[in-house]
Amino acid sequence: MKKIISVAVASMIALQFSAAHAAVSAEEAQKLKGPLTAFGAIKAGNAEGTIPEYNGGLTSGPAGFDPKSGLWPDPFKGEQPVLKITAANMAEYSDKLTGGAQALLKRFPTYRLDVYPTHRTMHYPEWVLENTLKNATNAKLVGTSEGDGVEGAVGGIPFPMPQNGYEVMWNNNLSFQRIQTEANGVGQYLMDSAGRRTQLPVIRQVQYSAYYGEGQKGATSALYNQSAASISAPPTMAGTAFLINYPMNYATSDQKTWLYSPGQRRVRQSPDFKYDTPNAQNGGVLFWDELQLFRGRMDRFDMKLVGRKEMYIPYNNYRRVGLPVDEVYGKEHLNPDALRWELHRVWVVEGTLKPGARHAYSKRVFYFDEDTWGLVSADCYDQDGKIWRVGMTFAFNFYDGGGGVFSSGTSFADLQKGNYFSYLNQTANGVPKIFAFDKQVDPSIFTTSGMAGKGLR
Repeated sequence: MKKIISVAVASMIALQFSAAHAAVSAEEAQKLKGPLTAFGAIKAGNAEGTIPEYNGGLTSGPAGFDPKSGLWPDPFKGEQPVLKITAANMAEYSDKLTGGAQALLKRFPTYRLDVYPTHRTMHYPEWVLENTLKNATNAKLVGTSEGDGVEGAVGGIPFPMPQNGYEVMWNNNLSFQRIQTEANGVGQYLMDSAGRRTQLPVIRQVQYSAYYGEGQKGATSALYNQSAASISAPPTMAGTAFLINYPMNYATSDQKTWLYSPGQRRVRQSPDFKYDTPNAQNGGVLFWDELQLFRGRMDRFDMKLVGRKEMYIPYNNYRRVGLPVDEVYGKEHLNPDALRWELHRVWVVEGTLKPGARHAYSKRVFYFDEDTWGLVSADCYDQDGKIWRVGMTFAFNFYDGGGGVFSSGTSFADLQKGNYFSYLNQTANGVPKIFAFDKQVDPSIFTTSGMAGKGLR
């Protein structure tokens, strides 16, 4: 009898979960052809005119732009800030500032937000928009733990009209990326509390968006992303390589990470490289689930959807990529002169550590740009409820006509230790080159045998 009751209760829970996380109705989805864009953003500008109407994004570069060069000149080079926010005037704009931005302004007298005119530069290919419209009525969350995976979505935003925080988190995971992106000569730096700069490993980073690669063919994929990185400097680490597979459903296929060590000439799986395991290659300033601010299973946090609001966020940071290192890294924080902020609408999700779950953070607040669904900022709280780390992504959109966004220029400020980490900056070898492809260029990069062959030195 107890077994029958248990089965009945489990069935009721399953039905409730399914009903709560079902796709939107066909009638509701019609809003994606009216007041909302096909990808779920508010099409109109705001009442003040400080956020413009979405008109398809930026699809051409400045004069002289060569799409094969790997260099992305700033299309807004001549613009000047319309507002400068400092500790002295931050109270006036607090309703539009993230908790992390406010903490940095309070902590460092020289920190500043230079706010520029807003440009909604994100562009989507037509096939991605068509898939997104279908996903709106087909996609649903699945798994043994809420937010484990997505089913019924193909090659587009899965939940353009999100109903909960987990759906927004998956919109970020499955945000439109070019099928393959490659960044060569990426510099990483750690600034300690005394203002001393240490160069960390120089890497070549290659991302394959399997979800869009298969989605372009109308098929589904067991993975949504594969990330491969190889170290070129310093000499003591040259040839070291990593490969990470991110699954569409963590309940059926866990995240897998492999490490190739040239000294041992062998590939080994690294099951501990997830959650709050410190990432040694990044100076230990961030955890493995903080790559691109958040990557990994969400089973340890309750993800609450706070809503959509207007906020000042890092945006269109083309200029930062090409600046010399000395012009980007200040002693206490990134140089405000190198950064660009804009006013955009963002989705806010608050993740609270579940009772009995273990993680170094007790709470995380995530901010997602409504046009790209990209995660642009993360406030990370310690077990005492105080902001510990502030993560930001200084992304830019590809304007070569293919669309998509490059979102790997990440930084983390540790407010307890007083240090910070950032990458995607010029190295001794010159400005990093960033390439975007509409196909998978070399599948062998994303295999264990391939990473061993390319990691030899």
